[in-house]
Amino acid sequence: MADNQTLDRAFTSVMQRFIDTGQAPHYTELASDLGVGVEEGRDLLRELFDTGIPAWLHPGTDYVVSFAPFNNLPTQYRITVDGRQSWFAQ
Repeated sequence: MADNQTLDRAFTSVMQRFIDTGQAPHYTELASDLGVGVEEGRDLLRELFDTGIPAWLHPGTDYVVSFAPFNNLPTQYRITVDGRQSWFAQ
């Protein structure tokens, strides 16, 4: 089980990837960002979502669907910051 500091790093990594690219990272990208193995990255992602944060994975997968306030799938809610429209909201 990951400690709170590691989960905080994972949260920050997912959030930063959304900010930078408009998309959630795959768990392999999360693993790379955190300098851990692929399976540990997958486990960290699952543990992060099990904390009860307002986020969810696609059922039966390890693919991020939503990570408040962002949504990885297109919605009718677009987010624009400084004229850049790269994100969808929950």
